[in-house]
Amino acid sequence: MRTALVRRTVLSASALSLALLATACGSSGTTDAKDDTKPSASAPAAPAAKAKTDAELGGLLVAQADLPDHVLKGATPEEATAGAGATSDKPACVPLVKAQSMAAQGAGTGTARVKAVAKPKAAAADASPEEKAKAAMQALGSTATAVTLESFEGTGAAEAFASLKSAGAACAAGYTATQAGETGKVTKVAAGTPVTGGDEALAYTVVGDADGSPFTTQLVVVRQGNTLATFHAISLAGTAEQPTALVAAQLKKLA
Repeated sequence: MRTALVRRTVLSASALSLALLATACGSSGTTDAKDDTKPSASAPAAPAAKAKTDAELGGLLVAQADLPDHVLKGATPEEATAGAGATSDKPACVPLVKAQSMAAQGAGTGTARVKAVAKPKAAAADASPEEKAKAAMQALGSTATAVTLESFEGTGAAEAFASLKSAGAACAAGYTATQAGETGKVTKVAAGTPVTGGDEALAYTVVGDADGSPFTTQLVVVRQGNTLATFHAISLAGTAEQPTALVAAQLKKLA
């Protein structure tokens, strides 16, 4: 049987995809944003900067105007707090569970969250009912991404990034995640498509078990100074794509 936590994840993707169907009426004619930040793998922490509040981070969060070919939707208070108690059977994997749950990684000074999904190509105006139905189903399978920004005092962001980097190796063979009394099984954590930008960046492909079938999500983490940005992408189709345009647009606002 599909675990309750996996079911909740699927329902979350469904809710955002349905919001897309309700608001996206045209096809996208824009190109993906490009990240012009110079990469610096495993760079040392930047000089201490003033930590940011919720409101200040909210102003840096990627917005609809930044991504006209996406639909953005703010996280609800329930979504923002649901992952606070997320944990794992393996302590080293807790940072990954929190990153997948829109939860804060540590004692940050502020957080901001948003969800986004890329607009799929709409069916032509003269499309047949079957073609329109197919386009609607493809929209439901679009990759939905939760974005979380968190600011820290001192070296907190670098330390949080380091814990996520360590978790990738420690949890490669999988782990069990628990959130609000519900559990989900992750069977594999592997390196994802490399991401450049910020002071440090990493990407994972995380494979979960859904009724015996793989459910593949993407996790991207970027540190820019004392701000940590996490991107967790899921899809009802079962295999999420890395949200490259979304990551690039967010990094431009943090640079």
